[in-house]
Amino acid sequence: MLEAQSSSITDVTVTTDRATARAFVERLYAAHHGEIYAYLARMLRDDELAADLTQETFVKAYRAYDTLADHNRARAWLYQIAGRTALDELRRRKIVRFVPWTGESRGESASAEDMALRARLSADLERALMRIPPRQRQALLLAELHELSGIELAEAMGVSHVAARALLTRGRESLRQALALERARAAVAETRRTSSAAEVKRSRRDDVDRDDR
Repeated sequence: MLEAQSSSITDVTVTTDRATARAFVERLYAAHHGEIYAYLARMLRDDELAADLTQETFVKAYRAYDTLADHNRARAWLYQIAGRTALDELRRRKIVRFVPWTGESRGESASAEDMALRARLSADLERALMRIPPRQRQALLLAELHELSGIELAEAMGVSHVAARALLTRGRESLRQALALERARAAVAETRRTSSAAEVKRSRRDDVDRDDR
């Protein structure tokens, strides 16, 4: 997993203790590759690309092993690497799309699978999230879907705890406003569709009446 791709990663310096780094990152991969992939898939909305960047994340982790000061915080460190990798890709492709978040509190939130199902049924929510600044969306994903604690969120975002909470608060408010706008637009569009369908129905009924005469 590491040897096959390490040559393509040039943005960090390879650790001098390769054996230790490899063993540690292999353990991280076994424990966390599924959730890192899910996080990247939600950010990128491209399963194949998410799989590639999941591998890249762990290669980068291997190469940046010496930067991990506390092994007990490795999960947040991985999310930080994955997030930066994804944002770099999104900036390169100029695509910023995240799987919708329901806005519910953690204690009442649905499972990730339920949210994924709901996402397919809620185009207005997806469009609303696309209007939110990338860092705010990232904070929402990490805190609400991946359930990072306040400290983990700050570490994953590469900011202070206060700044992370501020991003999350702004993200929730941005989502609320954007969602209200999208729902209003959806309501107007539905009204127009309903009126148009009714007009077509009346026109067909009138045609039938004329034929009967």
